[in-house]
Amino acid sequence: MAKRVYFAFHYQDVIDFRANVVRNHDFTKDVESVGYYDHSIWEDAKKEGALALKRMINAELKGSSVTAVLIGSETYARRWVRYEIMKSLEKGNLVLGVHINSIAGKNKLTKSQGPNPFDYQGLQISSDGMKGRPTEWNGEKWIYDSDFGSIELTPQPLANRDKNVQLSRWFRTYDWTSDRGYYNFPAWIE
Repeated sequence: MAKRVYFAFHYQDVIDFRANVVRNHDFTKDVESVGYYDHSIWEDAKKEGALALKRMINAELKGSSVTAVLIGSETYARRWVRYEIMKSLEKGNLVLGVHINSIAGKNKLTKSQGPNPFDYQGLQISSDGMKGRPTEWNGEKWIYDSDFGSIELTPQPLANRDKNVQLSRWFRTYDWTSDRGYYNFPAWIE
């Protein structure tokens, strides 16, 4: 059965066409062989206020079961990508990262791999292991994410109680080109 995938990305990667390659790779396939329906936002969100944007992201995430973070050069530093990642975690989505700088952009050039956003986000696990307070790395230290309070985690308590844990410990990342995303994306989202 096809999954509903929410794509999180930095808008510059749409302008450069890298994000489009991943999001549109299914146009030559039928939905069952692709294994997903695209369920992300295409609107120009810059014109919206923060509350309206949060509502839009939350509404789009509602119908999804997987969040694919398309990782370009600046994705890790984007507030709304960080918000999408944490809301996906809170919702219980499968979250994965896909490096896209190895895809030739509109200028026909590739770039070196961008920083993994999961290295820059974490959770401060509660003493009972049932909640986490979202954190982010500000370049010097871990600080609490101002868009969130605590979020419920799982029915099972997590280890690492009273510690900050980077999301990269839990979420896998792939490279679209070297890991043959055109063929393997359906397996990544299972």
